[in-house]
Amino acid sequence: MNKIIGILGMQGAIAEHQEILMQILHTKTRIVKTAKDLDCIDGLILPGGESTAIGKLLDYFSLKEILQQKIISGLPVFGTCAGLILLAKNIENQTNTHLATMDITVKRNGYGSQLDSF
Repeated sequence: MNKIIGILGMQGAIAEHQEILMQILHTKTRIVKTAKDLDCIDGLILPGGESTAIGKLLDYFSLKEILQQKIISGLPVFGTCAGLILLAKNIENQTNTHLATMDITVKRNGYGSQLDSF
């Protein structure tokens, strides 16, 4: 059975995640930009990028609530860097969260600015 892995296509390392999934897992991918795209996937990757920007885009495109419900209902999800911040229920030194579906605490910019974190 060939699974389709979605990659949230709002902002960030979208192409890099798509390329590595095809190279290593030989799996089909789908860029997720709308609620309808979520119906066609078996799992989802939230890529690295800028978590605040991605969070705002989730709200702007009305994806936040439906994505939260899909994850709570069992959609397998993997977050790298900003994607992990989006999933976290707690963000150090910050009161607001984004999807808040993973029972973890994260620290944004633990190494300084985004440029310094490289």
